[in-house]
Amino acid sequence: MAESLRIYTAALVVIGDEILSGRTHDKNIAQVAAWLGVQGIRLAEVRVVPDVTAAIVEAVNTLRLRNDYLFTTGGIGPTHDDITVDAIAEAFGVEVVVHPQARAILQEYYATRGGLTEARLRMARVPEGADLIPNRYTGAPGIRFDNVFLMAGVPQITAGMLDALSGTLPGGAPLLSETVGCWVPESEVADLLRETEKAHATCQIGSYPFWREGRTGANFVIRSVDAEDLAACTRALIRGLQAMDRPPYPGGI
Repeated sequence: MAESLRIYTAALVVIGDEILSGRTHDKNIAQVAAWLGVQGIRLAEVRVVPDVTAAIVEAVNTLRLRNDYLFTTGGIGPTHDDITVDAIAEAFGVEVVVHPQARAILQEYYATRGGLTEARLRMARVPEGADLIPNRYTGAPGIRFDNVFLMAGVPQITAGMLDALSGTLPGGAPLLSETVGCWVPESEVADLLRETEKAHATCQIGSYPFWREGRTGANFVIRSVDAEDLAACTRALIRGLQAMDRPPYPGGI
């Protein structure tokens, strides 16, 4: 495969007891996935872990090695249970230090907000050798260490950090997609889907069934990094549905 068509992948580790307990509904998975898609990077896997150092270390060391990038959200705030920085440092076998630029940023931000307390200074701690990710909302920066990116758990702040990273990460060809809908039980077209995908090596077809208006239907999403292959696969699927006397709906139902 040509370098331009290389698929870059990323994983996301969502950190926080509040996510696992259901007290907080995660909104970062969708926005990280969408942002990565624009960068030409595919979100390959997501793991949700508690505020437990061993769990974070295991997830980070597993996922960073089999993906080009690893993102984490949560656990970089000022409280005692914000342990992500310590866990990342342990995963890489480095010390935790106060980043001088992060300290200066926080000192300026909190100058008129009660000053830089010990708790707030925790947000300047980084694995030794790390770089910072700007945070235009609260001053407290995100952290980049090797291919790992530590971001806040608050979705608005995460969005700002992602925006600061836009265009800075090598990525491959964007993943393109087309949707074809049909009023048909997906079991009736399983062979067609499999054969169509097999005939178009760069394409993948996902089937998403639904029940609506008292009948069964499905939307078929065709994905590829090659626009011509995507179009050819979509045409083939449409012809196949027509041959079965199942009218296709380009764009989906």
